Amino acid sequence: MFKWKKRGRIFIPQEIKNISWLKSFAQAPAVLLFDDFVRVYFSCRPDPDENGQYVSYSAYVDLNRKNLFEIINIAKEPIFKLGSRGTFDEFGTYPTSIIRKGNDVMAYYAGWTRCESVPFNVAIGAGISKNNGESFEKIGHGGPILSYSINEPFVLSGPKIRQYNDTYYLFYIAGSKWIANDGKPEPVYKIRMAHSSDGLNWIKADKDLIESKLGEDEAQASPDVFFHNNKYHMFFCYRYGLDFRGKEKGYRIGYASSDDMINWTRDDSKAGIDVSEEGWDSEMISYPHVFELDGKIYMMYLGNQVGKEGFGLAELEGELK
Repeated sequence: MFKWKKRGRIFIPQEIKNISWLKSFAQAPAVLLFDDFVRVYFSCRPDPDENGQYVSYSAYVDLNRKNLFEIINIAKEPIFKLGSRGTFDEFGTYPTSIIRKGNDVMAYYAGWTRCESVPFNVAIGAGISKNNGESFEKIGHGGPILSYSINEPFVLSGPKIRQYNDTYYLFYIAGSKWIANDGKPEPVYKIRMAHSSDGLNWIKADKDLIESKLGEDEAQASPDVFFHNNKYHMFFCYRYGLDFRGKEKGYRIGYASSDDMINWTRDDSKAGIDVSEEGWDSEMISYPHVFELDGKIYMMYLGNQVGKEGFGLAELEGELK
């Protein structure tokens, strides 16, 4: 069993003033390292409109590399503009994953559109930054780089980009069905993967990577893969299909390991982190992001209401084996 020591909450969006598009939520943190600071990308929301509808934006906060609880800069504008009318990302970009590609920075993100019979649909897009990740230009003209297919009919989201041995790997989630919930359908989605030689044209593995333990309606998200000690480690989150917006059936963090990134052995007992007895992460814990910094391994994660009130930090005690 791994052991993560919680260090506390780093970023609380409600404390940020005078940014109209950043009022709540700081979801799906993803790290980009610089010499003197750590840039953390996340997704946020302004207040809902008169019909109670949200949009979501992607932004970043810069943290002092020597003190991750010291905020030294916040994005002045969202890193992406919302898509034009009718495009897949018209109503939101969430979540975002970042990787350096030569002198540029690539971002992979989920774009949201609203629907009629179900609340939303999602596909995966990409953007490129020429200014060290401060802003991104979307690749293409309104279309995603990874979208629906015969065996992945809806809700492609949660992209996590990795590069191993000159090959790009995109871990993501894909919807398998919608289930009824008092008139508001809820999606069931599973963790999947695709690979690419250039980061733009993808070949899907076309299989669920992680077995379900809560029954066929278990939803899985945020497949964060970290290579360490000659093994691929995946930290992810999962929840029940229904009644998951509370403590009993809300998100928890799971763990799986693999030698080839295709065949994974799930063992949540090793995850080493759970909800707290009280406070901002006492009901749920989700969307883990694991990274190494100056000889230590950290995890950023979300708490109650899937990050409505920010994200926190945990530090690994011992080794990932």
